[in-house]
Amino acid sequence: MNHVFDERRYLIPFRSTLLPQIFVDTLVIGAGVAGLRAAIAASAHGEVIVLAKTELKISNTSWAQGGIAGVLDSKDTFDDHARDTMTAGAGLCDADAVRLVVEHGPKLLHELISWGMNLDHDKSGALSLGLEGGHSRPRIIHSGGDATGHELARCLLAKAKSITNIRLFEKCFALDLITAGATPGAPVMGAITWHPKHGLQMIWSKATILAGGGAGVVFRETTNPPSATGDGMALAYRAGASLADMAFMQFHPTTLYLPGAHRSLISEAVRGEGAHLLDASKRRFMVGVHPLAELAPRDIVSQAIVRQIAAQGGRHVWLDCRHIPNFKDRFPSIAEELSRFDLDPATDLIPVHPAAHYMVGGVRADLSGRTDVPGLYGVGEVASNGLHGANRLASNSLLEGLVSGEVAGRMCEEMKTGAPEAWRTSVPHAPIPVVSDIRLSDHGELDLADVRSSLRSAMWRNVGVERTGAKLRDVADMLDFWGRYTLDKIFDEPMGWETQNMLLVAAVMARSALWREESRGCHARTDFPEQVEALRVHDLWRRGEAGPRTIPVRGEAPLVAPVADPSAGLPVSHGTGARP
Repeated sequence: MNHVFDERRYLIPFRSTLLPQIFVDTLVIGAGVAGLRAAIAASAHGEVIVLAKTELKISNTSWAQGGIAGVLDSKDTFDDHARDTMTAGAGLCDADAVRLVVEHGPKLLHELISWGMNLDHDKSGALSLGLEGGHSRPRIIHSGGDATGHELARCLLAKAKSITNIRLFEKCFALDLITAGATPGAPVMGAITWHPKHGLQMIWSKATILAGGGAGVVFRETTNPPSATGDGMALAYRAGASLADMAFMQFHPTTLYLPGAHRSLISEAVRGEGAHLLDASKRRFMVGVHPLAELAPRDIVSQAIVRQIAAQGGRHVWLDCRHIPNFKDRFPSIAEELSRFDLDPATDLIPVHPAAHYMVGGVRADLSGRTDVPGLYGVGEVASNGLHGANRLASNSLLEGLVSGEVAGRMCEEMKTGAPEAWRTSVPHAPIPVVSDIRLSDHGELDLADVRSSLRSAMWRNVGVERTGAKLRDVADMLDFWGRYTLDKIFDEPMGWETQNMLLVAAVMARSALWREESRGCHARTDFPEQVEALRVHDLWRRGEAGPRTIPVRGEAPLVAPVADPSAGLPVSHGTGARP
């Protein structure tokens, strides 16, 4: 990493003793599926505060159209789900992480049902299981067809609000993690936050759980809400935690592509119901690309679409849903969005194009959610525990959020009872004076909105679906330039802090992609088109270190545990979609 991105420990100057003080057992930064599930688990052993950067109802979870994968059918097995996950992950999945999520997931899905989550059933009352890209069996549950994330967020939020020792702070921006020292690896003791009404506050916690979501807004074309600016990864990096596998951003193949319109997601489930991708000549092109055709893993479909667009000189391809019966009943939210642009899926082809969708890399965490900084845990999209490898299998993300959140929320009790000796020194349980003195910048000013817009465009052009070394070097130089004139500034509102975080995260992404001279999963280098066995490792980036460290993939043993009765009395029916 360039020193520009390493020299600033905190975003703002402050003296902790002069600010309002709040004390809590567990601080959760993020209010999506992973954060809320972590808070619910942590509430069993102490007081919890959950920070929501915006309104509680706005998160990547609530925007998720796709479903939740899980072994809920007696015809399915943990082995099958694990094999599909590891195939999509292109050799970088950690088998122990896959085992944890796949085996622990069904219990938590049944728990959601007991908490009142509404799921889709067929006319006989059986729980519907859909098929999505990369899955060998129907195992995806949905709610409202294409509103699974919204219903999941509603259910978890209602549960969290029912627990008296969980406090939910809306519109509360986490600027930085508080550490007991400035050197990388110093224990985390909470966070300094900003609220539009209450201003700056010090929140001291025995355990801090990062659940801040992804970084899709770093790219011009994205399905993510505006809040997904990579803040959690940036503040973890500044606190000395390692970021892993940052080259791997998953691009969703099918987002609505109309000039001036938000890149609305056209869910994977639509292709699971049989939708076809057509080229400019209205011919299917995925049949000859992969045996699963339109239901191939997302990296393969996205790359095929980009190649089609380049070959035919267009701006998008077409998604053909005209033969899907009852589309408006099956996907009401998508149908409503299409109607805003006078598109009827029963009669019209839908213009689609890939867009940045899910951050596969993130803050490196183990199976308990521990990062390499004592007191700090990472869960959900902000973290990288090895489940997804080089490419996320469709609908595994909400499942991961549930499992990793529950595990970390439960395990972080160790910060009160005594952290493992192997996790270096324990976190001090009392506040300490923290002083951030930042010299005023003598560099010239840059327009913040211009930097943000230029950053997103440059990342899309140079670190998008297909990459080359020359373009990656160019964007790294651009980021260094913008960094010199932006990262040394002191801002007093979220847009400035977000832009600084976006620059830092983008810089790590670009350097990771430049270092990884191969094509694997959702990282495609046209100048290095093949996988390289020597690079079947996780690359870790840490503040103050000139280049990445690498660690081997964890575990190679396949999963063998069968599912005796995964449905636990719930009748299921398979979705109508079939693989082409």
